[in-house]
Amino acid sequence: MEVKIGIQNAVRELTVETDESAEAVEKLVADAISGEGVFTLADTKGRRVIVPSAKLAYVEIGHGTVGQVGFRG
Repeated sequence: MEVKIGIQNAVRELTVETDESAEAVEKLVADAISGEGVFTLADTKGRRVIVPSAKLAYVEIGHGTVGQVGFRG
């Protein structure tokens, strides 16, 4: 699952590949925002991304583009 995280006052978004389901990621975001804590997400390699919930601009949850190679023309 590909998750894109927009952070306030940051030029680039973070893109994280995770094994979590869309529902689980959505719950993590909701819990972080309601508790005014931090949003923590583990990627597929075991690394953790931690963002203060007050700095979240958006979280886009979608499927990755696994196996897509080349150009369409």
